[in-house]
Amino acid sequence: MSLKNRIGEDMKAAMRAREADRLSAIRMLLAAIKQKEVDERIELDDGQVVAVVDKLCKQRRDSIDQYEKAGRQDLADRERAEIEVLSAYLPSQAGEAEVAAEIEAAIAAAGAAGPQDMGKVMGVLKQKLAGRADLSAVSAKVREKLAGR
Repeated sequence: MSLKNRIGEDMKAAMRAREADRLSAIRMLLAAIKQKEVDERIELDDGQVVAVVDKLCKQRRDSIDQYEKAGRQDLADRERAEIEVLSAYLPSQAGEAEVAAEIEAAIAAAGAAGPQDMGKVMGVLKQKLAGRADLSAVSAKVREKLAGR
């Protein structure tokens, strides 16, 4: 079963169980998937759906920061609940050791000699770690590694 079909089935299950918050998050995800399909006139595969889910999770994390700075804990909690629902559709997260190994392999594969090669290294890592790691944190680690070269 494709990821998109699984999300549709989960939406039906949330409707039957009358889980309003979960249903809202899943509908928002399906709307984002549909919007991307319409905009690009394509049918999204599982990898592209994961990219949409990852983007939505990142948006939610950014919103949580903003809400907490504004003192709106109620809205921050709602965003956390949405992240919890959305993260069920992401592949298992890569551990610290795996991320470090991937960074080393990508630096070697790209032949990176310094910070000017950041784009090459991140291009390799984006393919391997998309949806499995926070790419902004990975980027910071790559920048740190390349600065020492």
